[in-house]
Parts: sequence; C-alpha cells; structure tokens
Amino acid sequence: MKISGVIMLAFAALGASSGTAVAQESVAYVDDRSDGAALVRSLYNAISRKEYARAYGYFGASKPVGEFKAFADGYANTESVELKLGKVTTEGAAGSIYSAVPVAIKSVERQGKTRFFSGCYVARIINPSLQVPPFTPYQIETARLEEVSGPIEQAVPAVCNAP
Repeated sequence: MKISGVIMLAFAALGASSGTAVAQESVAYVDDRSDGAALVRSLYNAISRKEYARAYGYFGASKPVGEFKAFADGYANTESVELKLGKVTTEGAAGSIYSAVPVAIKSVERQGKTRFFSGCYVARIINPSLQVPPFTPYQIETARLEEVSGPIEQAVPAVCNAP
C-alpha cells in the first residue's frame, strides 16, 4: 500500500530535533502492540523519544512511509507531539484483523510554530490463532494525515474505515 503525499508532509512537519538522553528520559517508554490504538500510541511515543528506528518498525513490510532516512529526517524540526485518538473500529477479513484508528496530532516545532494534523491509521494483525512462529504483532498498514486548523480536540475524525 502506498502512502499519500499528504502523510509525508505531516511526517516532515512532525520532524524531531536531535534529542538528548534527558529529553528521551522525560517521556516514559511505551511499546504496546496489543491493538491498533496501542500501536499508534507506541508509534508517537517512539517519535517523542526520538527513537525513529523503533517508530519505523511499527509499519508493515510495505513501509507506507517510504525509506527510513526520509522518515527520520522528516522529524528534524519537531520539539514535541501530542496525540488524540478517536473511536477505533475493528473488523476481521480473510484471516486478518484490521483496526482503523482516527487520530489528531499537535506538532510543536523548534521555532515555536504549532501545526495540527488529522487522519487515520489502519493497523493489521494476522489472526493470532492462525500464526506460526515467529509471531507478528499488529503493524501499521496505511497512514493518511492532512494538515488542519486546530485545536487538537476538534481535529479527531469521527470515524475511519478499515479496508
């Protein structure tokens, strides 16, 4: 699956500065892939902690965000991100479970500029009862974000659709 140009703009706008250990330690480590919402929270936790390899690893094999270097470089100006989730919908299809996760993101850049983004992530897991080792947890299959006017509380989509 391909990522839209809009999401690349959002990732670029969410760019992170070169972080220090102090900045990383101020945000508790979260790595939870138990459902779609937890996975997206973990993604933004990794971004907040400047752990771009971990964040990139949450995306499925198709890597809808492109190559790692461009993904990581896209965070060059971001100081902080805040995430709000909407109502997640989950459905099964062809041996997989899909979770559509509505999100709103507030990005604060180095220069103090604040930007807001709204969109949807779709996470997928192969039904755990059908998997054989090694186990593959939830992964992000698609990501669609667009820049919107704030505030973050009003930017969360009412609903997203799973494939």
